[in-house]
Amino acid sequence: MRQSVFVPGHRGPAQVEGEVACCLFHGNRVFITRDGGRPALPRVDVEFYGIALDTAHYLGTLDGIPCYGMALPHGAALPEGLELLGMRALILEGDELAAGIAGQAFQLLEWARTHRHCGCCGQPTLPHAADRALECPDCKLVFYPRISPVMMALVYRRNDNGSELLLTRKAGYAEGRYTVVAGFVEAGESLEQCLAREVKEEVGVDIRNPRYFGSQPWPFPNSLVMAFSAEWAGGEVVPDGTELEDARWFSIDALPDLPEAVHISRLLIDDTLAHLRKPR
Repeated sequence: MRQSVFVPGHRGPAQVEGEVACCLFHGNRVFITRDGGRPALPRVDVEFYGIALDTAHYLGTLDGIPCYGMALPHGAALPEGLELLGMRALILEGDELAAGIAGQAFQLLEWARTHRHCGCCGQPTLPHAADRALECPDCKLVFYPRISPVMMALVYRRNDNGSELLLTRKAGYAEGRYTVVAGFVEAGESLEQCLAREVKEEVGVDIRNPRYFGSQPWPFPNSLVMAFSAEWAGGEVVPDGTELEDARWFSIDALPDLPEAVHISRLLIDDTLAHLRKPR
């Protein structure tokens, strides 16, 4: 199966006729098609469905075809032959391209919906002339798409009995499943400060030697997750009792149920396990 090519962009063509590739949303769900069983973004004739591209968000080109994020107008007929899938379900299918484009569109649509008026003077906002942004025509305040940084920390330690991971569980999480510490960066805080604070607040321990692993956008509604591993530096594990219902050390040879492979938390855990199992 040929791999599609997506080229991102934010300034679309002046005129589009016929079909476009689209992330077409009906509420919080997106229409998809299937290509060899895998999810794919459909091609839609926007004129047939009465979709105005001046209210859509240009995302770039997909296999050379203009690609847009848009919401199905109220009362419009649902496209035939397409599958309607929730964003979480789409992400769990494991197709990074389709989920990534749809995730961006989902965030842009939510940002536009919640920034229709200026937060300073209340006037209706308009698209910015050059940037992907909304601007107040009166006070000239500019609103860019919101991104909320989230820090993720996997704490580990080595002792005479081997290596252990500190894993946590929130109430309502999948039965028996554990994951890592995570929390939002606060105003005026560095990433390193946030990492240490969140670990201390949630599980009561100190850390050292943070090691950056990677990042993942998470469109619920606008997070950017940055994942680190860090070495335990002291303290007894005490779950905060508010966000967490449990936190404990697990031997790397006796781990509980872990997040699905599409989550950066799982990728962080797998990478840290590989690091700990290397001969010292």
